Amino acid sequence: MTAATDTATTGTGRSRILLDPFVSDLDGESAALRAAGPLAAVMLPGDVPVWAVTHHAEAKKLLTDPRLVKDIDVWGAWQRGEIAPDWPLIGLANPPRSMLTVDGADHRRLRTLVAQALTPRRVERMRERITELTEGLLEEVAAASGRSGDTVDLKALFAYPLPMYVIADLMGLAEERLPRLKELFEKFFSTQTPPEEVIATLTELAGIMAETVAHKRENPGDDLTSALIQASENGDSLTDEEIVATLQLMVAAGHETTISLIVNAVLNLSTHPEQRELVLSGKADWSAVVEETLRHSTPTSHVLIRFATEDVPVGDKVLPAGEALIVSYAAIGRDERAHGPTAGDFDITRESANRHISFGHGPHVCPGAALSRLEAGVALPALYARFPGLDLAVPAGELRNKPVVTQNDLFELPVKLGG
Repeated sequence: MTAATDTATTGTGRSRILLDPFVSDLDGESAALRAAGPLAAVMLPGDVPVWAVTHHAEAKKLLTDPRLVKDIDVWGAWQRGEIAPDWPLIGLANPPRSMLTVDGADHRRLRTLVAQALTPRRVERMRERITELTEGLLEEVAAASGRSGDTVDLKALFAYPLPMYVIADLMGLAEERLPRLKELFEKFFSTQTPPEEVIATLTELAGIMAETVAHKRENPGDDLTSALIQASENGDSLTDEEIVATLQLMVAAGHETTISLIVNAVLNLSTHPEQRELVLSGKADWSAVVEETLRHSTPTSHVLIRFATEDVPVGDKVLPAGEALIVSYAAIGRDERAHGPTAGDFDITRESANRHISFGHGPHVCPGAALSRLEAGVALPALYARFPGLDLAVPAGELRNKPVVTQNDLFELPVKLGG
């Protein structure tokens, strides 16, 4: 029995789909979730029972439903003490106070400050810096290829550092912090972080962010952290806790999604040479590659967590009051009801591609979506212009997903640059 169809029976006799902590078959798991209906009973790693919305239309409704909130105190399992403080996913289920964890007026207040710094005009002004970083990293890729006989890990050398440098610039993070942050975020997202390291990881991450805020308070710059500090000093009621949490949220979300977007786009083009030819010949636009990758191979496989303040009907089932809901974007992206019978195919000519909700929907839609699209929209054409013969160095079936149930992420992406 594969991980995608493994089930567990709870004390109530209800069967739940087990989410594989090693993500050995995300496509199969997503298919099983869709087949279970728009509301599926699932078990998160660590034996934490939740519900998952798995269909496109129902997800859009639930993401705008005020009966679903971010307040973890609504969660019955949390109230009863059933969620261990060292659960590996606790940092995602109960993150510090930011726009991710609040609703209503507080959410609008915090989100507005971030949105003001990420206006389309400001994001577009970052194009020059992103282009500069891309060109520099491609030089490093070429040099590494010369040393290693044409095979390189494109994730390590290109897809990871580009968004990390960009988000560091945006938030005012010191570059020397990045190697340690990489290690900490690996533990933060992983289902395999040992319990004794969970709290230490969260504490160190918060400490780095707090030190950054303290430094920016004394040495302000043209970055979002400085802007948040300035807003708090101008009477916008932004606490230090909220600034620190917003910084951590933006750094985490601002690099992980774009890494996976770039990696999955390259993987899809390598395994679909006819699609690659369409874009390289100019018959399709790079924006179509980005949007179809977001739909077909969404960077964020599951988003944790919302909580029901009352019973919420979903299809022929009910999400009970006090229970937790995750949004299964990997399943939603290939919903045939939204994208037709070929929803499982990677097709950059698909007319429905721009109807995906991979950056969310409703009040909590990702404020960094435009920046992620810009980074991929600069990086991918530049990569293939420099290395038009780029292809996988190993069969796609040998590539391994990282043990991260929230991200559609590979350990590495070995490629040959093709001369």
